[in-house]
Amino acid sequence: MSDLLALITIISWPIIPLFWIPVHLFSNFFRKIKFLLYLIPVVTWLPLAYLIYRNRAYLVQEKIEFPLILALTGWILLVSGSLLHLWTGKLLSLRVITGVPEISQEAEGKIVRTGAFSVVRHPTYLAHTLMFSGVFLICGVLSVGLITIVDFVVVHLFIIPLEEKELLQRFGTDYQLYKKKVPKFFPRFRKTGSASTR
Repeated sequence: MSDLLALITIISWPIIPLFWIPVHLFSNFFRKIKFLLYLIPVVTWLPLAYLIYRNRAYLVQEKIEFPLILALTGWILLVSGSLLHLWTGKLLSLRVITGVPEISQEAEGKIVRTGAFSVVRHPTYLAHTLMFSGVFLICGVLSVGLITIVDFVVVHLFIIPLEEKELLQRFGTDYQLYKKKVPKFFPRFRKTGSASTR
Protein backbone atom coordinates (compact mmCIF):
# COMPACT_ATOMS: atom_id res chain seq x y z
CA MET A 1 0.00 0.00 0.00
CA SER A 2 2.71 2.50 0.98
CA ASP A 3 4.80 1.59 -2.09
CA LEU A 4 1.77 2.22 -4.32
CA LEU A 5 1.19 5.61 -2.66
CA ALA A 6 4.86 6.46 -3.20
CA LEU A 7 4.74 5.36 -6.85
CA ILE A 8 1.60 7.43 -7.57
CA THR A 9 3.33 10.47 -6.04
CA ILE A 10 6.54 9.96 -8.03
CA ILE A 11 4.67 9.41 -11.31
CA SER A 12 2.21 12.30 -10.92
CA TRP A 13 4.58 15.02 -9.63
CA PRO A 14 6.23 15.95 -12.98
CA ILE A 15 2.85 17.10 -14.36
CA ILE A 16 3.11 20.25 -12.20
CA PRO A 17 6.36 21.70 -13.60
CA LEU A 18 5.84 20.25 -17.10
CA PHE A 19 2.57 22.17 -17.38
CA TRP A 20 2.96 25.37 -15.35
CA ILE A 21 6.51 26.41 -16.21
CA PRO A 22 5.87 26.46 -20.00
CA VAL A 23 2.43 28.07 -19.52
CA HIS A 24 3.92 30.99 -17.60
CA LEU A 25 7.13 31.28 -19.63
CA PHE A 26 5.45 31.22 -23.04
CA SER A 27 1.94 32.51 -22.35
CA ASN A 28 1.87 34.59 -25.58
CA PHE A 29 2.70 31.51 -27.65
CA PHE A 30 0.09 29.41 -25.87
CA ARG A 31 -2.54 32.12 -26.40
CA LYS A 32 -2.00 31.54 -30.12
CA ILE A 33 -2.24 27.76 -30.06
CA LYS A 34 -4.89 27.82 -27.28
CA PHE A 35 -5.98 24.37 -26.17
CA LEU A 36 -3.23 22.52 -28.06
CA LEU A 37 -1.25 23.46 -24.94
CA TYR A 38 -2.78 20.49 -23.16
CA LEU A 39 -1.04 18.10 -25.53
CA ILE A 40 2.40 19.31 -24.41
CA PRO A 41 2.37 17.94 -20.84
CA VAL A 42 0.88 14.68 -22.13
CA VAL A 43 3.62 14.31 -24.75
CA THR A 44 6.37 15.19 -22.26
CA TRP A 45 4.88 13.46 -19.19
CA LEU A 46 3.78 10.10 -20.66
CA PRO A 47 7.30 8.93 -21.62
CA LEU A 48 8.58 10.08 -18.23
CA ALA A 49 5.73 8.28 -16.42
CA TYR A 50 6.53 5.12 -18.38
CA LEU A 51 10.22 5.41 -17.46
CA ILE A 52 9.35 5.89 -13.78
CA TYR A 53 7.01 2.90 -13.85
CA ARG A 54 9.65 0.70 -15.51
CA ASN A 55 12.12 1.62 -12.72
CA ARG A 56 9.59 1.53 -9.89
CA ALA A 57 11.33 -1.20 -7.89
CA TYR A 58 14.54 0.82 -7.81
CA LEU A 59 12.72 4.10 -6.99
CA VAL A 60 10.84 2.75 -3.97
CA GLN A 61 13.48 0.43 -2.50
CA GLU A 62 15.39 2.97 -0.35
CA LYS A 63 13.33 3.68 2.75
CA ILE A 64 13.47 5.14 6.22
CA GLU A 65 11.41 3.40 8.89
CA PHE A 66 9.66 6.25 10.67
CA PRO A 67 8.14 5.82 14.15
CA LEU A 68 4.37 5.31 14.25
CA ILE A 69 3.77 8.88 15.47
CA LEU A 70 5.46 10.29 12.36
CA ALA A 71 3.50 7.96 10.09
CA LEU A 72 0.27 9.15 11.75
CA THR A 73 1.44 12.75 11.31
CA GLY A 74 1.98 11.88 7.65
CA TRP A 75 -1.65 10.82 7.31
CA ILE A 76 -2.77 14.09 8.92
CA LEU A 77 -0.59 16.07 6.47
CA LEU A 78 -1.82 14.05 3.47
CA VAL A 79 -5.49 14.45 4.40
CA SER A 80 -5.04 18.15 5.26
CA GLY A 81 -3.21 18.82 2.01
CA SER A 82 -5.83 16.92 0.00
CA LEU A 83 -8.68 18.86 1.63
CA LEU A 84 -6.85 22.15 1.06
CA HIS A 85 -6.31 21.20 -2.58
CA LEU A 86 -10.02 20.40 -3.03
CA TRP A 87 -10.97 23.66 -1.30
CA THR A 88 -8.71 25.78 -3.51
CA GLY A 89 -10.00 23.91 -6.55
CA LYS A 90 -13.54 24.85 -5.58
CA LEU A 91 -12.57 28.47 -4.97
CA LEU A 92 -10.68 28.80 -8.25
CA SER A 93 -12.90 26.71 -10.58
CA LEU A 94 -11.79 24.06 -13.03
CA ARG A 95 -11.11 26.67 -15.73
CA VAL A 96 -8.55 28.49 -13.57
CA ILE A 97 -6.90 25.31 -12.23
CA THR A 98 -6.40 24.08 -15.79
CA GLY A 99 -4.81 27.35 -16.95
CA VAL A 100 -7.60 28.72 -19.19
CA PRO A 101 -7.05 32.39 -18.14
CA GLU A 102 -3.35 32.09 -19.04
CA ILE A 103 -4.06 30.89 -22.58
CA SER A 104 -7.24 32.76 -23.45
CA GLN A 105 -7.53 36.55 -23.57
CA GLU A 106 -11.31 36.17 -23.42
CA ALA A 107 -11.08 34.41 -20.03
CA GLU A 108 -9.32 36.99 -17.89
CA GLY A 109 -10.57 35.63 -14.57
CA LYS A 110 -10.44 37.48 -11.26
CA ILE A 111 -8.32 37.55 -8.12
CA VAL A 112 -9.70 35.16 -5.52
CA ARG A 113 -9.25 36.69 -2.07
CA THR A 114 -11.59 34.55 0.02
CA GLY A 115 -11.17 31.30 1.91
CA ALA A 116 -7.66 29.84 1.77
CA PHE A 117 -6.60 32.74 -0.49
CA SER A 118 -7.19 35.17 2.38
CA VAL A 119 -4.51 33.31 4.38
CA VAL A 120 -1.84 32.62 1.71
CA ARG A 121 -1.55 33.62 -1.96
CA HIS A 122 -0.62 30.13 -3.15
CA PRO A 123 -2.61 27.59 -1.12
CA THR A 124 -2.56 25.05 -3.98
CA TYR A 125 1.24 24.81 -3.78
CA LEU A 126 1.05 24.69 0.02
CA ALA A 127 -1.37 21.77 -0.40
CA HIS A 128 1.18 19.98 -2.61
CA THR A 129 3.88 20.44 0.02
CA LEU A 130 1.61 19.06 2.75
CA MET A 131 0.58 16.10 0.60
CA PHE A 132 4.10 15.18 -0.53
CA SER A 133 5.45 15.56 3.03
CA GLY A 134 2.62 13.38 4.29
CA VAL A 135 3.31 10.63 1.75
CA PHE A 136 7.01 10.72 2.66
CA LEU A 137 6.27 10.27 6.37
CA ILE A 138 3.77 7.49 5.65
CA CYS A 139 5.94 5.40 3.33
CA GLY A 140 9.47 6.59 4.17
CA VAL A 141 10.53 6.25 0.52
CA LEU A 142 13.58 8.46 0.00
CA SER A 143 12.69 9.36 -3.59
CA VAL A 144 9.38 10.82 -2.31
CA GLY A 145 11.34 12.87 0.24
CA LEU A 146 13.55 14.10 -2.60
CA ILE A 147 10.48 15.00 -4.69
CA THR A 148 9.06 16.94 -1.73
CA ILE A 149 12.23 19.05 -1.55
CA VAL A 150 12.53 19.45 -5.34
CA ASP A 151 8.86 20.45 -5.61
CA PHE A 152 9.29 23.08 -2.90
CA VAL A 153 12.38 24.52 -4.62
CA VAL A 154 10.89 24.46 -8.14
CA VAL A 155 7.64 26.04 -6.95
CA HIS A 156 9.42 28.81 -5.03
CA LEU A 157 12.20 29.58 -7.50
CA PHE A 158 10.33 29.15 -10.78
CA ILE A 159 6.57 28.58 -10.74
CA ILE A 160 5.45 31.17 -8.17
CA PRO A 161 7.65 34.00 -9.55
CA LEU A 162 6.45 33.28 -13.11
CA GLU A 163 2.84 33.04 -11.97
CA GLU A 164 3.02 36.27 -9.97
CA LYS A 165 4.65 38.11 -12.88
CA GLU A 166 1.78 37.00 -15.12
CA LEU A 167 -0.83 37.93 -12.48
CA LEU A 168 0.74 41.38 -12.07
CA GLN A 169 0.51 41.91 -15.83
CA ARG A 170 -3.10 40.79 -15.84
CA PHE A 171 -4.38 42.55 -12.69
CA GLY A 172 -1.84 45.33 -12.05
CA THR A 173 -2.35 47.40 -8.91
CA ASP A 174 -5.15 45.15 -7.68
CA TYR A 175 -2.77 42.19 -7.45
CA GLN A 176 0.01 44.37 -6.01
CA LEU A 177 -2.32 45.35 -3.13
CA TYR A 178 -3.28 41.72 -2.60
CA LYS A 179 0.44 40.77 -2.45
CA LYS A 180 1.03 43.35 0.27
CA LYS A 181 -1.82 42.06 2.43
CA VAL A 182 -1.50 38.28 2.06
CA PRO A 183 1.71 36.23 2.54
CA LYS A 184 2.99 34.11 -0.34
CA PHE A 185 3.17 30.62 1.16
CA PHE A 186 3.49 30.51 4.93
CA PRO A 187 0.46 31.81 6.88
CA ARG A 188 0.92 34.59 9.42
CA PHE A 189 -0.40 33.49 12.78
CA ARG A 190 -1.18 36.77 14.47
CA LYS A 191 -4.32 38.54 15.59
CA THR A 192 -3.64 42.04 14.31
CA GLY A 193 -3.99 43.03 10.68
CA SER A 194 -6.40 40.67 8.92
CA ALA A 195 -5.05 39.34 5.65
CA SER A 196 -8.49 39.10 4.07
CA THR A 197 -9.41 41.55 1.35
CA ARG A 198 -12.96 41.86 0.17
